[in-house]
Amino acid sequence: MGKCIVVVGTQWGDEGKGKVVDLLARDAHAIVRFQGGHNAGHTLVVGGKKTVLHLIPSGILQPNTVNVIGNGVIVSPEALLHEWEELEADGVPVAERLHISLDCPLILSCHIALDVAREHASGDKKIGTTGRGIGPAYEDKVARRSLRIVDLFSGCDWEEKLRSLYDYHNFVLTRYHQAEPVDVDEQARSIEKFARKVEPRTCNTSQLINELRRDIGTVLFEGAQGAMLDIDLGTYPYVTSSNTVAGSAASGCGIGPLYIDDVFGIVKAYTTRVGAGPFPTELFDENGRYLCERGVEFGSTTGRPRRSGWLDAVALTHAIRANSVSMLCLTKLDVLDGLPSVKFCVDYDTRADHPNSFSGDALSSVTPCYEELPGWSEPTAGLTEFEQLPDNAQCYIARLEEVLGIPIGIISTGSERDAVIVRRESLL
Repeated sequence: MGKCIVVVGTQWGDEGKGKVVDLLARDAHAIVRFQGGHNAGHTLVVGGKKTVLHLIPSGILQPNTVNVIGNGVIVSPEALLHEWEELEADGVPVAERLHISLDCPLILSCHIALDVAREHASGDKKIGTTGRGIGPAYEDKVARRSLRIVDLFSGCDWEEKLRSLYDYHNFVLTRYHQAEPVDVDEQARSIEKFARKVEPRTCNTSQLINELRRDIGTVLFEGAQGAMLDIDLGTYPYVTSSNTVAGSAASGCGIGPLYIDDVFGIVKAYTTRVGAGPFPTELFDENGRYLCERGVEFGSTTGRPRRSGWLDAVALTHAIRANSVSMLCLTKLDVLDGLPSVKFCVDYDTRADHPNSFSGDALSSVTPCYEELPGWSEPTAGLTEFEQLPDNAQCYIARLEEVLGIPIGIISTGSERDAVIVRRESLL
């Protein structure tokens, strides 16, 4: 009987999940994406070559792995084909390694148009979506009107369903948002091309995953975004449109929750956020610029610069609790090299009449209380042994473990695949 391990981000995304999943995939048998869409971006650097994945699981670069897109993922036909073709052009045998759930809903051009129109209409109150149609596509899923991959092969008239959907959304676009309607015929042609490509790789992935767990070995479940962007537990309304916490791996893949053995949480040595929303530890000084520049903090999906600040142990504790995280993986430690001191938030100074909540409105009014530790000037980039780290870097990690009450088992010291410190004899 194999193990099931969920890997989730514990901040607002961009924590380096792709690199950690790629590392763990060396000893895993299957890697599964369980939520989100192509608004996620997981960056892998192997031999100096950067690969950015948006839908295909981060284990795709590892030979002898099974990679699965679970039913909780919403799939853009155009985005998936583009990513697939780019990987194949680089010699990655995607068709041999990838399986796609028949139950995935599709993101359509009308969803993208609605996303953009709504953000434009919101003006200063926009939440900073990626403009990829994620929210509207999930709305259609909940409203039970989605076009799903299974519809393309089940004998139903999917074109009729598509045209009905476009009639509805084009009415909203033109009559409410005063925007241009979207061409349904172009989308239909794109779906036909998509269907021909993916049909051999579609299946009942719930059955597949349960068989892999039972008969073969370790299954990794790869989350997208981060816990603080969870639609229920994050900084609502400045969140994504899916559940990003570890518990959604069960519903997003069709496995029972009792089959989850471990949850690994990914956290940067500092904090970043893309788009609007509260960010208690955000820095607007030279330290913030230092973190952004050294960390090359630009969104892998949108290219937008990320807001940067000190690590927030209060929000992180919330994420650890919401995900039942058993081990942390600390990334981008090397970005802190050269700072005279490093800080992390240990408490919030809140208004007495304000509720204790992590919603957007509640969190926007808090003032962070920091603990400050000495920095280090010695470089940590590329180190692979904990004892090689500067003493002050070791002290920073030890203090985080003490405050959070959880071990840090993996430390990333650079973007390259092998720039990592593993502190456990066996990860899986």
